[in-house]
Amino acid sequence: MTLRHAHRLNVTLTVLVCLTFAGCLDTESASERAAPSSRQLLIVLDGLRPDYVTPRLMPALHALGARGIVMTRHHAVFPTVTRVNASSISTGAYPEVHGLMGNSVFFPSVEPGQFLNTSDRANLLRVEADGAALLTATTLGEVLETGGQRLLVASSGSSGSAYLLNHTGAGGGILHYEYGVPEALHTDALARLGPVPDAATPNHARNRWIVDAFLDVALPEVDPAVTILWLSDPDTTAHQHGIGHPVTVEALFRLDAEIDRLQGRLDEAGLLETTNIWVTSDHGFSEHTGSVDLTALLAPFAGVLADGSPRIVAGAGGIYVRDNDRETIAAIVAALQAEEGVGAVFTEATSPGPDEGGYEGWVPGTLSFDLARWSHQRSAQILYSADWSNDVGEYGFLGTSAQAGVAGHGSASPFDIQNTLVAAGPDLKAGVRIASPTGNVDFAPTFLHLLGLEAPPAMQGRVLREALRDEGGAGPVAAEMTEVTVESADGSYVLTAVVSAADGRSYLDYTTVQRR
Repeated sequence: MTLRHAHRLNVTLTVLVCLTFAGCLDTESASERAAPSSRQLLIVLDGLRPDYVTPRLMPALHALGARGIVMTRHHAVFPTVTRVNASSISTGAYPEVHGLMGNSVFFPSVEPGQFLNTSDRANLLRVEADGAALLTATTLGEVLETGGQRLLVASSGSSGSAYLLNHTGAGGGILHYEYGVPEALHTDALARLGPVPDAATPNHARNRWIVDAFLDVALPEVDPAVTILWLSDPDTTAHQHGIGHPVTVEALFRLDAEIDRLQGRLDEAGLLETTNIWVTSDHGFSEHTGSVDLTALLAPFAGVLADGSPRIVAGAGGIYVRDNDRETIAAIVAALQAEEGVGAVFTEATSPGPDEGGYEGWVPGTLSFDLARWSHQRSAQILYSADWSNDVGEYGFLGTSAQAGVAGHGSASPFDIQNTLVAAGPDLKAGVRIASPTGNVDFAPTFLHLLGLEAPPAMQGRVLREALRDEGGAGPVAAEMTEVTVESADGSYVLTAVVSAADGRSYLDYTTVQRR
């Protein structure tokens, strides 16, 4: 059955869904639900730098932006890692609200001495089984469900990132190459398309499988108002080979071909003209130059607590000093500030809230968790970022970071924070480049606005009115930039943050460090 036929036979498909799914999505047929005037398709190309989107490397995506909009100052959420940004896309909020603090997280009641890797859905299920709220914010899926609409997640990324995009399963479902929510989505995809291809670099075969699974199975069965389609490249490939490496370039070409094919299939189904296509990334990317030996740096402060668990637990940029000894915290900060390769360091604010002077951390020379939007009951005592440079890498791309591996992300550098946003569709302006600061937190409130639904107070992002066709001709919103500089007690370490603000929302642009 073609997609066009599936689109015409939603009522029949809904009946089949109820017969085949272990639990029906709901008892309301597609014809009984209020049909959205347009659909939102958010395509996340993991680790896509904005400077990849050129006529040479990605002609289809470049053409999509030329006929629609290009947001030239789009921001990933810091820490600039995948699962933090997946959670922020899901909730329209920062870690200070949603509570997913890094790619690895520390839940001492689950693992008292080490971090849990959130790439593995099994670890997230362990957190939930322990009774903790995985995310401490309302999700896009939950709001859509309340409004009678559905969210579909289709992903070739990690099982954890897919789960975090709709962890309650509200308002629709998840189709991952390893599982489905409900599971029948995955079962149906395997029956229709055959086995999932093995992972590879480029990960083209698996990416193509999930695109086909979205088009042929999940789209007609779920009938979503909003879809998040997450493809694992170029991140998977660039981590191994580097930015601009010929294999990474091949990954970009193949992703671009999928975007072109996807638009063609939607057009054949009569859905393209009613679908807003948004293409973004979870973060940027940098060449890596070698990491700080954190184990050696923390060794003088190691020890065990009365229960025998470690006193210091560190990972994903966070350092937990579990007895909260302030002298120890200050001493670790001083060691970080003296270490080449360490960039910004953050601690709790000296006063509450950035509007009340809370941009400075309590340890001299640190910025506050409030500036990083990272102040949560789950926060470590210290958060730090790798230092960075704007040096040119082997294949001509700017940006390095002092971390392990060939290339990656996670820092507060502009190359990791600045990410991609290109979009086109019936609700969007045509042929414009917009320089307003925007961020991954803005997708959820914007999608809800387009669907006529109200965003909950927990959503910290804004509606991207300047990108929308029917917003009274709204142009780029007025933006302000603020610099905040702090220095260590001896003046040897000087840390500056650059923050942009628009429409009452602030975005961390980058941080810089000077050592004297």
